[in-house]
Amino acid sequence: MGERLGIQVWCEDEAGPYQTLPYAGSSWQPSGHPRCQPHEYTRNGTAKLLTLFHPATGEVRVKGVTSSTNIVIHTWLKAELSDILAALPSTVVTTPVDHTSWERWRTDVHAKPTLSSVLPPLRLILVLDNLVGHHHPDWIRWCFAHGILPIFTPLGGSWLNMAESIQRLLTRRALDGQHYHSPQAIIDALEAVAAHWNRAPTPFIWSGKRRARRRSSDLTPHRLPASGAVTTRSVRAFYTSLRST
Repeated sequence: MGERLGIQVWCEDEAGPYQTLPYAGSSWQPSGHPRCQPHEYTRNGTAKLLTLFHPATGEVRVKGVTSSTNIVIHTWLKAELSDILAALPSTVVTTPVDHTSWERWRTDVHAKPTLSSVLPPLRLILVLDNLVGHHHPDWIRWCFAHGILPIFTPLGGSWLNMAESIQRLLTRRALDGQHYHSPQAIIDALEAVAAHWNRAPTPFIWSGKRRARRRSSDLTPHRLPASGAVTTRSVRAFYTSLRST
């Protein structure tokens, strides 16, 4: 709905920590000669993945980090969101913006930060989880000042955030069957897979039994595990193209 009305909808999430240990998964080995993984590993630290995802286009923006404190997350988010907003068509406002256009997007949302008294035009909706840092007053005020409305998923409803779906895809492609010996190696692998995904991104759309019955027979949805999202292109094709490079 937001995209059809000219308001971009992005999702944000953090994934990890990923340890420097052997990850189970498939690998390309000769028949009868399975790849052996060591049963011991050295604890060399962990890596995390910060993710911004645009379901309508499939574009993903990621950053690998070794810590995800508020200052790390918010600094990265502000830079990325500023770039996204700069690429949007400029909005010319001749009349004051009231709270109505903002409030109607928060109907039935449990966590509602108090809106600022003066608001710019609403330009972007940002779906977040309930991480404590996401409710920080300075971060909320920055979002409001830039025309961004943060919407928080309910407790136990992380599957409503499509960033969770793209993170599962990226981490499986980057980590399955691998044994990285440093957090930086994990970060490099995650960011490389995200860059490959963005060469031919797949849009994600919401779906369900009722919507599936209405879809035409020539457009088969591919459901994503542990998520309310589907794609119109099988992620198996992405997996195959990645393995061939």
